[in-house]
Amino acid sequence: MSKALKKTTPAKSATKPAYKRVLLKISGEALMGDQQYGQDIKTIQRICTDIKSALSIGVELCLVVGGGNIFRGIEGANNGMERASADYMGMLATVLNALAIQNTLERMGVDTRVLSAISMMQICEPYIRRRAERHMERGRVVIFAAGTGNPFFTTDTAAALRANEMGCDLLMKGTQVDGVYSADPKRDKKAKHFDTLTYHEVLVRDLKVMDASAISLARENQIPIMVFSIHNKDSIAQAVCGKGKFTLITDSKKG
Repeated sequence: MSKALKKTTPAKSATKPAYKRVLLKISGEALMGDQQYGQDIKTIQRICTDIKSALSIGVELCLVVGGGNIFRGIEGANNGMERASADYMGMLATVLNALAIQNTLERMGVDTRVLSAISMMQICEPYIRRRAERHMERGRVVIFAAGTGNPFFTTDTAAALRANEMGCDLLMKGTQVDGVYSADPKRDKKAKHFDTLTYHEVLVRDLKVMDASAISLARENQIPIMVFSIHNKDSIAQAVCGKGKFTLITDSKKG
């Protein structure tokens, strides 16, 4: 049996979270750390420490994780694979990441459940909406794997879908940068950071925050989207309290 991870001190914050129930979308690339491929254990541990800090201030949290650090369906299709088969392979990659996050959180003392949109009874539970709701009501972190369970849909769309099904107050997307910019800030030093945006602006400007299906689904159900850097310490707890640097996408510029 693996040794438990050292106990971590939750983030100290006198501020109450601005949102009670939150879905956090984590890209597969965020789990690579400085590697070119696969999972970086130290990076996963740091992200899970931040998740635990967010739980300590009273946030109910569920996750959707991508699989791009292992296999991206769209890239497989671009290389000649049949698109549906490539997408299913990508879904399997998300399950690997979900299990890694689950294992790390459980070793930190956080109760979790992995629910997969593709049935894998030997390793995780099948996704059933009411079961997922019960898990969250009991204080468990629910990790949604295998996207929507259908090819041709991204994990961004899965995140928007699950956020709606779980009645979340906020959809958080942890990225490589601290919000949405007018251009890639790593390539263009003059790129403008947006503090707030509307769903319409994101779609019209084609800002590549999430795919159009995810943005439209969030807009239709009035779920704010918060884009922030997942690489800063305690960034999840700070962002959900309205602190730090991020971009908030709503129907109104005022947020």
